[in-house]
Amino acid sequence: MSENIARPAAPLPPLHVLLAAPRGFCAGVDRAIQIVETALRKFGAPVYVRHEIVHNRFVVESLEAKGAVFVQELDEVPDDRPVVFSAHGVPKSVPAEAQRRNMIFVDATCPLVSKVHREAERHFETGRTVILIGHAGHPEVVGTIGQLPDGAVKLVETVADVATLSVDDPDNLAFATQTTLSVDDTGAIVEALRTRFPTIAGPKREDICYATTNRQAAVKAIATGADALLVLGAPNSSNSVRLVEVARAHGCTRAMLVQRAAQIDWDRLENIRTLGITAGASAPEVLVDEVLAALGEQFAVTVEEVVTATENVTFKLPRVLAAE
Repeated sequence: MSENIARPAAPLPPLHVLLAAPRGFCAGVDRAIQIVETALRKFGAPVYVRHEIVHNRFVVESLEAKGAVFVQELDEVPDDRPVVFSAHGVPKSVPAEAQRRNMIFVDATCPLVSKVHREAERHFETGRTVILIGHAGHPEVVGTIGQLPDGAVKLVETVADVATLSVDDPDNLAFATQTTLSVDDTGAIVEALRTRFPTIAGPKREDICYATTNRQAAVKAIATGADALLVLGAPNSSNSVRLVEVARAHGCTRAMLVQRAAQIDWDRLENIRTLGITAGASAPEVLVDEVLAALGEQFAVTVEEVVTATENVTFKLPRVLAAE
């Protein structure tokens, strides 16, 4: 008579995780989320938000659950309810319309994006044409171009664009950049601009923000030692997409963008021994924890945090909410 003997489960394959640091929320994103939450406490629900406050569905849905209503344009907002402008910045026409309607509005534009706006305005006031390095259609680019009259800003996206750029006065130019670009790619475009227009003026401090720079440096530090790399972030998040590109450019061809653990393509992680993980500046740490938990069901995981910088930047809330 045979007996059914339970066999021990096969051991999980080992996986060493290189966890990039810094990763996840930057000060501008943290401030923007605080602004919506504080506005909800101060004014009650609903509080309207023009565009996604930051590019992350988990964050947006969390705020919706608290009473935030996300819209595309101001004409979707009742006159008697407050509206928050997203962290990416808005054209000047948007707050002007809100003022015309006597609306309560709160500007959650990241202070580092506002810095680029002020630079562009200063250059325009001195008679310079502003060359903006950025991605066409991105909300931050739309907002920056919208600080100045039509035609005052010319957009370049690549080194090739510099070669075909047409300007009226080559000796009276200045450049600014979107804050979430690839540090390496932007450097090449700036070099091309300076080569073609030697007198072009630049920002006193580079426009690419500290968080973008730090997260890209952290990815570079882990990419060469990783068989694959996961970037937690949204496909419409510029800084998250750039992290995937940076990882691939620095030796990790299996770099993937995922929004949640449920999106992980497990087939692409088959037979790997070392996995890099980071998160874009608008992705909360809870999503990193979620991915590590999911990995723990498939692998025997060990985690090594690779720290390349320490961040202690904070931004104050707007005055209209500061007394909350």
